[in-house]
Amino acid sequence: MTLTRTVTNPERERGYSPLENYAAIGEGRSVALVNMDGAIDWWCAPTMDRSPLFDRLLDAEHGGHFVLTPRGPYRAERRYRHNSNVLETTFITENGSARVTESINSNTAGRLPWCELARRVDGVEGEVEFDIQFVPGTQVQTVSPWLQTTTLGEVYNIGPLMVMVRHSDDVHVTEASDRALTACLTAREGVRSMVALLAAEGEPLAVPSIDKIDERIDVSDFAWRDWAEKLDYDGDYKQCVLRSALALKFLLYSPSGAIAAAATTSLPEGIGGEKNYDYRYAWVRDACLVIKAFVHAGALEECKAAFSWLTATIHRHGPNMRACYTLEGGLVPAERYPELEGYMGSRPVRVGNNAKDQLQTSMYGDMLATASLFIEAGHVIDIATARLLGDLANQCADRWQQKDCGIWELPETHHYTHSKMACWLALDHAVRLADDGHIEPTWKARWQRERDRIAEWVEANCWSPARQAYVFYPGTEKLDAAMCLTHRFGTGVNPERMALTYRAIREELGSGALLHRYSGAAQEEGAFLACSFWMVEALGATGDCEEAHKLMQGVTELSNNNLGLMHEMIDPDSGRALGNFPQGLSHLALICAANVLSGGKSESTD
Repeated sequence: MTLTRTVTNPERERGYSPLENYAAIGEGRSVALVNMDGAIDWWCAPTMDRSPLFDRLLDAEHGGHFVLTPRGPYRAERRYRHNSNVLETTFITENGSARVTESINSNTAGRLPWCELARRVDGVEGEVEFDIQFVPGTQVQTVSPWLQTTTLGEVYNIGPLMVMVRHSDDVHVTEASDRALTACLTAREGVRSMVALLAAEGEPLAVPSIDKIDERIDVSDFAWRDWAEKLDYDGDYKQCVLRSALALKFLLYSPSGAIAAAATTSLPEGIGGEKNYDYRYAWVRDACLVIKAFVHAGALEECKAAFSWLTATIHRHGPNMRACYTLEGGLVPAERYPELEGYMGSRPVRVGNNAKDQLQTSMYGDMLATASLFIEAGHVIDIATARLLGDLANQCADRWQQKDCGIWELPETHHYTHSKMACWLALDHAVRLADDGHIEPTWKARWQRERDRIAEWVEANCWSPARQAYVFYPGTEKLDAAMCLTHRFGTGVNPERMALTYRAIREELGSGALLHRYSGAAQEEGAFLACSFWMVEALGATGDCEEAHKLMQGVTELSNNNLGLMHEMIDPDSGRALGNFPQGLSHLALICAANVLSGGKSESTD
């Protein structure tokens, strides 16, 4: 199954394009977003957490961009190559058609020492005239791009970043100034042309030939296909799983093994709202869940890289876990607010994330459950990691009684039900790891007693007879879709009560196949895609497979709207995409749901 997307004369509103019109290209270090109209409006180079070279996504009037678009009316048909992250778009005009193939290139040995964004143009039929424009961003007027003439060509200097525009001889440059380069190209049947960007930060810039750049598009395509086709997932929804695995590969930062939550910042959860966050960091929760998804997909090497990075980073900044870290393993900076308009006027734009300082006790469950899964996947943990896991279990035993910010990182601290259940999961896995000889059993009896206390506390405080559901936190009648994850907690919850809770969640938080995160969220944000897949997983894991498959079909139909790439949220009324992109949680949740529906093992402790 090859997904395609077709748009005729894609339009912009106030200079902004619908978010679902963007596809991604990347190479395990940076991710660029390519619009259906041929504009690259977002690219942080050389890495996805740097200042953007192109930022028109967040400021339509002043933002940097790189345009390759046909003149006059046209139809755009887009797809990814089979089992690849190389993107192909065919532009069809009244005079002909041309295919644009785009990639951030790698070579046979992995990523390049520089960034190489390649755009190949093949004339298919007749002639198609293209306009080309390169406008470097100014990082909110903090740098002033300037053009330097060298013996190998002209180079843009944008602060510490050096960028060269490379092209084939049939591309005609009409203007080249400090602020922009404009050019044109006529694609003719049977003729191949090239436009590319080379970028490096704080180091010399290599300048390969245009033929080598062109050649590496196909090398990159082979590398993507080779990786995808060696995954050993062979269950239901296979093509959806492979596409989600490829999307998660965008977010695995290959220099360190960290996993970014998404490749963008400040894309709104609700148009015009203030819930616009920077997701270009590695969350403990998200990393654990992505490792779980990679296990199900059969990506053993990625599991090892991600788990090793995670444990080393927690140990480095210990003793307590932070909610998130930078992709290099440092501490996330406090939020600052660049003076950008924001997507469709959604402000503030954020760099940094204040969730870094939150207490999120559910992370203990994420870490200990992931350690168990990691071992089951074929790894042996070292002594330092075993000690870390024991320390985390002891922290959990001490801290589970505290209020925290919960999985949704809300500003109000409460005794969130999901957090308590996740602490139960952490201690249950600690006991099992001790029983199996993976961690020191000295504190096993203590972990058992605290685990049982948590279960008693949840049953006594978190069940609402009136709602017939486990509630968001004691003292409220609100519901939380994160409770869909609690099927993993085995004897830590009452199964009959859990089934009733799922029913209540679907009735109150549901919108067709979609779910909102918690009571009241629909008034300020879209439906959260991961929650819908979590519900699928929960129904499948608890035996309601017919309903789970039905729901899975509904969610995948909605989420496949853009080549299988998923944002954080969808507006149930309009179907428009919302939130940062590509969103790791959405893709990993699809993989885990598909695994359960295929008869795969969930990490339930039954």
